[in-house]
Amino acid sequence: MAPDLIEREILIDAAPGVVWSILTEAQHLAGWFSDEVEIDLRSGGRLLLTWRGRGTYEGRVETVDPPRLFAFRWQTREGEFSETNSTLVVMTLEAEETRTRLRVVESGFATLPRPEMERARYADENSKGWLIELDELRDYVARTVGANSDR
Repeated sequence: MAPDLIEREILIDAAPGVVWSILTEAQHLAGWFSDEVEIDLRSGGRLLLTWRGRGTYEGRVETVDPPRLFAFRWQTREGEFSETNSTLVVMTLEAEETRTRLRVVESGFATLPRPEMERARYADENSKGWLIELDELRDYVARTVGANSDR
């Protein structure tokens, strides 16, 4: 049976305001998450994530509460975006001294309109994918913050 949610948590060597910008601004998202990004950063705003060779996936911004909470829905395959063919990603940022604890929870796998094996495979792919993406996020923040502190 497919799990309904994935939870990941990392500690990032940057303040929540810095991490917030990197999580929510198109030029930064394209630096660590997907290859190209379009985002209308407001509740109900459109999100487009493009990975070269894999396609473009549409989403919708759900919650914008800087610098604490960012949530969006994104479709599970190319095509028309809808509530039923998307999962919800909630990113929570919490200050810990000079760093940020980022918690990512993606949910909604159990109710996707596809066979159980496909739902389980998709949840497994995303579970592994978040490990990779969050490592890339941590590296991107280190490069970005390091580059800005050298000026």
